[in-house]
Amino acid sequence: MMKRILLLLSIVVLVMSCSSPGWKVEGDSLLVYPTDSKTKVVKLEPFSETVIRVAASAKQIVDSESLVVLPKEEKVNFEVKEDNNFVYLTTKSVQAVVSKASGVVKFYDLDGNVILAEKDDNGRIFTPMQMDGEKAYELQQVFQSPGEEAIYGLGQHQAHDMNYKGKSEELFQYNTKVSIPFIVSTRNYGILWDNYSLTRYGDPRPFDQIDIFKLYNSSGAEGTLTATYIDDYNTNNVYTVREESNIDYENLETINNFPEGFKFDKAKITWEGEIEAQESGSYNFLMYYAGYTKIWVDGVLYAERWRTAWNPSVAKFEIAMEAGQKYPIKLEWIPDGGESYIGLKALSPRTDAERDDISFYSEMGDQIDYYFMVGDDIDGVIKNYRAITGKAQVMPKWSLGFWQSRERYKTQDELIDVMKEFRRRQIPIDNIVQDWSFWKEDDWGSHEFDAARFPNPKGMVDKVHDLNGRLMISIWPKFYLGTDHYNQFDSQGWMYQRAIEDSIRDWISDGYIGSFYDAYAPGARDLFWNQIKEKLYSLGIDGWWLDATEPDILSNASIKYRKALMNPTYYGSSTKYFNAFAL
Repeated sequence: MMKRILLLLSIVVLVMSCSSPGWKVEGDSLLVYPTDSKTKVVKLEPFSETVIRVAASAKQIVDSESLVVLPKEEKVNFEVKEDNNFVYLTTKSVQAVVSKASGVVKFYDLDGNVILAEKDDNGRIFTPMQMDGEKAYELQQVFQSPGEEAIYGLGQHQAHDMNYKGKSEELFQYNTKVSIPFIVSTRNYGILWDNYSLTRYGDPRPFDQIDIFKLYNSSGAEGTLTATYIDDYNTNNVYTVREESNIDYENLETINNFPEGFKFDKAKITWEGEIEAQESGSYNFLMYYAGYTKIWVDGVLYAERWRTAWNPSVAKFEIAMEAGQKYPIKLEWIPDGGESYIGLKALSPRTDAERDDISFYSEMGDQIDYYFMVGDDIDGVIKNYRAITGKAQVMPKWSLGFWQSRERYKTQDELIDVMKEFRRRQIPIDNIVQDWSFWKEDDWGSHEFDAARFPNPKGMVDKVHDLNGRLMISIWPKFYLGTDHYNQFDSQGWMYQRAIEDSIRDWISDGYIGSFYDAYAPGARDLFWNQIKEKLYSLGIDGWWLDATEPDILSNASIKYRKALMNPTYYGSSTKYFNAFAL
């Protein structure tokens, strides 16, 4: 404690005796006002000797509380100096240099070596926009990336990318897709991009439909590919053949464009023809799929994938193409039963320099806001990331053992019998998971076990404990219309209403109408916990699986409609806060 007191007493902000025109030290931060830039102010705020927050605005800095970064606990020693062209902020470990003219920021070690630099020309972009009555900006910040580094991070994605050097990823929260706008480099630095809207790492452009190419059908006629719809792959019976200029059946809206009356249970569909590039270079392709899917270009099989129908994924591949040359293409798709999804998109080439750049683009925000951090190694960078975003709780010892989980256990007896059978066979087990639908069919959100199938929930939990096990349960932020818990939220204005207004029914039986609660509202989070505490925590349940926090109000809806379903949030437009719900 005495050492901590002495440390706090010794922390001082060291600056020149007076600020020069164009910059000033205010509190714990350096503010620079560029003279020749669309950036009106750049703020540098050291969070530690090795972490510096950078905020840049086309108007003025907004110091709202971050939903990701913890409040800074103590001041940090730093020194500010200037020369004719730059302002220098130096801590004991790192130096940030800001151009007085452009506001561009570069980071150096104390030996004068560049660690990371914002790009000089057009590396920071503010594009005015307005959504739901809120004025804001589309934002992009580009950094120079040396050729020898590898880049990791961005969360959990399914397209087989590990090293994101020269790669791109669209960051949005979805089932099995976890988007974390943080990267770490083998050059021992990290960047946390503090924005909650849909974000793109790498190429800021959305993928285009394949009609960016000249298309030729199976007969060589220009304008389309030939789509052959077989409704029974056992007999190869052709239901219809038609010409299509794009392959876009990626969500509940676009699948309505399939041929009317076509059945998918035993279907096989192929798209065939040729594509011709408009310019030479490396094209990036994105195949969206559910079911068994293969794609060939110029005779090369670029992807062969399978995915269950209700949870599509993507495959990425890259092809160097010459302008004016035709490339045979074939996409073969066997849907996974009834409702299935498929799509193929592409992006035109970028320059090698653009591909090598590190870029973060976000759809909506007040300002550019990121945290630069360094370490002696990658572990040191991750230590800084944990320090500013919060350290994960140490998991209990039992959770490090074997977990038994399936789609769900439908009765209390079934769950206990499985637990007993593991013990009888002397197979080690530490945790058994009760997934969804333990409630009455029409009572989603009640957090109450269906008494007909689970007559004694407390006894069930106790029996698992008697068998030296633990029980985890799945809970959702979802409530059926008219249930007691729904009404408690709705009376406070804490239920998202669009799903109710549109009478969206889920997949249970004939479908029930419900929605999700607005977890951005502090009072709503308190109410959610109190309901769970009364109905479930009191039973002695050991572990909590918070499911569907995308929020998955309607699976396989377009992103546009997903935003509409969770709008407005407690904080404002769902466009602005689209990726933060899972927090």
